[in-house]
Amino acid sequence: MSGHRLAVVGAGAVGGSVVELAAEYGHTVTAFADSSSAVVDEEGIDPASVLERKRTEGVVGSGDPEDALDAEYDVLVEATPTTLGDAEPGFSHARSALERDRHLVLANKGPVAERYGELTSLARESAGDVRFEATVGGAIPVLSTIEDLGPSHVEAARGVLNGTANFVLSRMAAEGLDYEHVLAEAQDLGVAEADPSFDVEGTDAALKCVILANVLSDGREYTLADAEVEGITDIPGSALDLAAEDGRTIRLIGEATPNGGVRVGPRLVPTNAALSVTGTRNIVQLETAHAGQLNISGRGAGGPETATAVLADVGRLD
Repeated sequence: MSGHRLAVVGAGAVGGSVVELAAEYGHTVTAFADSSSAVVDEEGIDPASVLERKRTEGVVGSGDPEDALDAEYDVLVEATPTTLGDAEPGFSHARSALERDRHLVLANKGPVAERYGELTSLARESAGDVRFEATVGGAIPVLSTIEDLGPSHVEAARGVLNGTANFVLSRMAAEGLDYEHVLAEAQDLGVAEADPSFDVEGTDAALKCVILANVLSDGREYTLADAEVEGITDIPGSALDLAAEDGRTIRLIGEATPNGGVRVGPRLVPTNAALSVTGTRNIVQLETAHAGQLNISGRGAGGPETATAVLADVGRLD
């Protein structure tokens, strides 16, 4: 495999980790942008100095973000924050790469969850490929496993797909504490955001399940509007105690099927079942036509973890 030249857009935990790790995977980063600045070097930027500048000055370089999109690269890595509805600016970044016949690797869920039909039609017109392993389950190779099995042979995907919600439920069960108390602890530990609504209301898990439904369905497009979503904010600690008496616990489970749509909500699961992963771990169960049930679990979030999925996708490109 020969190395690729990467333009990385988005300088959060994932984008920064891709820049930091790209050389280990044999690739060169020729452009890197955050929301207000960019650095471009056709010979390859110096990751350490650029990331240090981001940390100390809040910018990656002295250029304009658009410079990164106009730079010489083989693969655009889109790692800006996920946005709903029009999925901007991620979708425009994706379009600019595909219209230049460049490859596109997404860590940003927005374009795949909210504008999948448009994204795939752009990809059909382009010499570039689109890959998005990093949008579902962090480091866990969910989409590549589905690709290897053949999407038509996968009858359903379900799992625990949000680490924050799972951490909160695990702690509520283990300590007999109420939601508010555990959420505050999770925020102190940095496991939950200051505004945790995206995670605890089920939106993040739903976006991942929408992406799974899009991959599994043959031509039908799903968006967040098609998902039935319930979060964990109203679960009392007593519900977990009652479940435990019966050898069960509660997990936020997302499910995607090729033509049954997307559902996310709290479900009772046996304490010793595969789906009762604890802490911030994620798990995906695939129900397959010929291989039975496959369980894949691991770290579903984190900069270096998710960057490994991005770089695995880059490695799959010609």
